[in-house]
Order: sequence, then structure tokens, then C-alpha cells
Amino acid sequence: MLRASLPATIEIQCHVASQACILADPTQIHQIVMNLCTNAALAMRPDGGRLEVALDELELKEGEVSAFPGLRPGPCLRLMISDTGCGMSLDIQRRIFEPFFTTRPQGEGTGLGLSVVHGVVRSLGGAIAVESEPGRGSTFKVLLPALEPEGGAEEPPQASLPKGGERILFVDDEPFLVDLATRTLGRLGYRVTAHTRSEEALEAFQADPAAFDLVITDMTMPKLTGDVLVARIRAIRPGMPVILCTGYSERLTEERLQALGPVGFVMKPVKLDEVAGTIRSVLDAAKG
Repeated sequence: MLRASLPATIEIQCHVASQACILADPTQIHQIVMNLCTNAALAMRPDGGRLEVALDELELKEGEVSAFPGLRPGPCLRLMISDTGCGMSLDIQRRIFEPFFTTRPQGEGTGLGLSVVHGVVRSLGGAIAVESEPGRGSTFKVLLPALEPEGGAEEPPQASLPKGGERILFVDDEPFLVDLATRTLGRLGYRVTAHTRSEEALEAFQADPAAFDLVITDMTMPKLTGDVLVARIRAIRPGMPVILCTGYSERLTEERLQALGPVGFVMKPVKLDEVAGTIRSVLDAAKG
């Protein structure tokens, strides 16, 4: 698609050196690649140049995470998109991920492309950084947490995980995650009612607020985001135990959290031992 849409004056080189996997919607990765490559092509107007797309993997060490806020130490996939274009000054680099910021002439672009990329990357638990100099091109680096390879670290045996029999309302707009949570939490003994649409989950809760002991909800969802859903649920049943599943969200300010009240957190990508422990601690705290 890129080759067909970019001028012939731009040479595209690909270097893929990884078979690792991440947990993401392919459409999200498409957004990241298309936005970054389109910006790179625009930076090489009018004479063209070289666009490089590289994919490899690395093990992020404890002392390296400060350079990539939001990332945890561990295996990562690294996507690098480089161009030989005009480059950017430090002042511009500090602002490129701001919504509506653009260096293009009026009428060309909205200034939302890199803001969208930044939001998608952070929602996947990743981080993005840029290296650039005026006249020497730019390189964008996207780091995303990799799934453990087959034969590597395994999930802890379910026999050792905390279990229960409580009723859980689970909400996530990704059908794959809803199916996985229903089966996994079911094996731990919980009775799970799952929804991929937050409005439907709210309707189910409104119909019978006493039917659930815990709500687990994703943060980033269309129409009703996780924090709004929690606020609506607690308006009906104050003190309802809640766990928010999130990567990064600008909505979760300190003021917003104080308004919501006590909530448990599970960071994405979700690990079974973490979510099982958080469920038990939130439920036990509510009983206490």
C-alpha cells in the first residue's frame, strides 16, 4: 500500500529480524505504521529519499526504562521508521505528539497523526521516542511489550492461584479478551458475565445491581469509557468493588481517581497471576 501511494523518488527498505508477537489489534499497528511512514514521506518532499522500516526485538533492562516512560523491563518489539528528510529541531520534537500541532502549511493535515500514534502506542503499554536533527532526517522508535515465546516462561499453574466463587461483570471492547477472561476466570471458580459494549454492561447492572460482586472494566472503550462506566455504576450502588484494566490514559488524572473512589488496577498486557491476585484482594477488602 505504501509503495503504491508514495512517489517513485522515495526508496523503501525493510529489515525484519523478529518472529515475536505482541497483543494488539492489527488495525492499531496499521495506524502506527501508516501515520509514521506518511509523515516520513512528507519530510522528504520534494526530492525524495530513503524510507527505512525495521523490526527487531530487545530485552529492556531495569536501568533503561527511564528513557521509555510507561514501559516495564522485559522483552520488547522495536519498530523503527527512519527517513532522510528535513529533520526537526529540538523545539519541534518536544511538541510533535501534541494534538493539532503541525509544521505543515495551512490546509495540509490536521496535526492529529502523531497524536493518534502516541495514544495507540501508550494504550498498548508501549512507548515512542524520536531522534532527529535538522537536515539529517528522523528516526521514530516504537517499543511494545512482547509476549513470552512458546517454551519460555509459563503462566503459574492455576492450582496455586487464588480462587473464588463470586460473580464478576467483565467489560472490554475486544471480543478476544472477553472470551479469554470468561474462560480463564471461570476456571478459577468465578461466575463471569461479559460484555463487549459498555452501554450493554451498564444496562445489565441497572437491571439487577445486586447480581454482581465485582466489576472489571477496560479503560479505553467507545461511547462509555471505563471511568464513566464506573461512575454510573457507583451512582447506582456506592462502593461497588471495581478493577480498571488499563495501559495508559490521559483521562486518569489524580482528580478523576479521587472522584471515582477506591479502584483496583491491572496493567495491560494482563498477566493471569496479577489479575487473580488483584481480584482476590479487592473482593476481600470489600468484605472487610
